[in-house]
Amino acid sequence: MKLRNLTDKKVLKQQLQESNEERITLSFYKYIYITDPHAFRDQLFTDLLALRVLGRVYIASEGTNAQISVPVETHDQLQDFLDNDTSLRGIRLNLAVEHGKSFYALKIKVRDKIVADGLNDNTFDVTDKGIHLSAEEFNRLAEDPNTVIVDMRNHYESEVGHFENALLPDVDTFRDSLPIVEDTLKPYKDKHIVMYCTGGIRCEKASAYFKHRGFPNVYQLEGGIIKYAQDVKAKGLPNKFKGKNFVFDERLGERVSEEIISYCHQCGKPCDTHTNCKNEACHLLFIQCEECREKYHACCSDACKDFVSLSEEEQRKQRKGKATERNIFRKGRADHLSQR
Repeated sequence: MKLRNLTDKKVLKQQLQESNEERITLSFYKYIYITDPHAFRDQLFTDLLALRVLGRVYIASEGTNAQISVPVETHDQLQDFLDNDTSLRGIRLNLAVEHGKSFYALKIKVRDKIVADGLNDNTFDVTDKGIHLSAEEFNRLAEDPNTVIVDMRNHYESEVGHFENALLPDVDTFRDSLPIVEDTLKPYKDKHIVMYCTGGIRCEKASAYFKHRGFPNVYQLEGGIIKYAQDVKAKGLPNKFKGKNFVFDERLGERVSEEIISYCHQCGKPCDTHTNCKNEACHLLFIQCEECREKYHACCSDACKDFVSLSEEEQRKQRKGKATERNIFRKGRADHLSQR
C-alpha cells in the first residue's frame, strides 16, 4: 500500500492557517545514486512524517530534492536524522529567508529526475560540477568585467527579483533554458560564467552540463539566492540581489531587498506579489496588487470573478466534461491581462 496523505487539501490548509505552531521552512538536495527510488520514498515518508514534516520531496535514481517545513521543536531531530542516514549524510540545509506557513501536507513523489532537464545524463558526469562560490566570492566576481552572470531560473521567477546585470533567459522551464543559455553564452565562452538559482540544484546540473559543452570557467553560487541572502545579512556584505526571491510553496516569495522591480499584471502598479487565480479551473499564476485583488476577488479576470461567485455545485456542473486549464506557471502570459 502506498504511503500518502488521505485528508482533503482544503481541510489541511484550514488546519495550517488556524495552527499557532511555529515552523521553519527549508530545502535540501543531493545528487546520489538511489537503487530503489520507490522503497527509498516510502521509508523517507515514514521518517519525515514522524517528525511532523510538511512539504514536497522528489525522489529519482539520481538523487533527492526537497522543499519542506518542520516544527521548531523537531528541527534538531531532523538534522540528527539526516546526519545518521548514510545516503543523506552531509547534505546542506538551506534555511528560508522568511518562514511562515509554507506547506500544508507532506508529498513525496518518485520521478525520472529530481529536476526535469531534457538531458541525456549518460553523456556527461553530473558530479563534475562548477566551482562553488560563497557570497563574498560571488560579489567579488560580479565586479570583474570578465564575468557573465546568468539566472538559471524561469521568467516568472526573475521578473520579481534578480541579481544586478544578470542575463535573464525568457523561458518557462529549466529544460527550455539550457539550449537558450548555451547559445547566448557562445560569445562569452572564455569569460567567467557565474550561474545562480533558488537553492543551487538547477545550477549544480547546469554547471556540469556547460563544462561538458566546453565552457572552461564555470561557477555557481553555493546555496543559491537563499543562502546568499542569509550570508550578506549575517556578514554585512553588499546585497547585489534586487527584489524578491520566488519560492515554490504557499508563500510564493520571500523578500531579499526592499526594491520592487515588477508590476501588477492587471493595472501596472509597482507590485511583486504573485498569486494564483482563485478560479480552480484557471489557477493562473500572475502578479496582483491589493487593489486589484479586492476588485477582482483574487481572480485574474472578470470572467473568473463571475465564475467563482457561483455556488460550488454550479461550478462543478459548468466544469463537467471540460478540460480545465492549469496555467499556474504561465506567469500572467494571458491575453486578458492588460499589463504584462
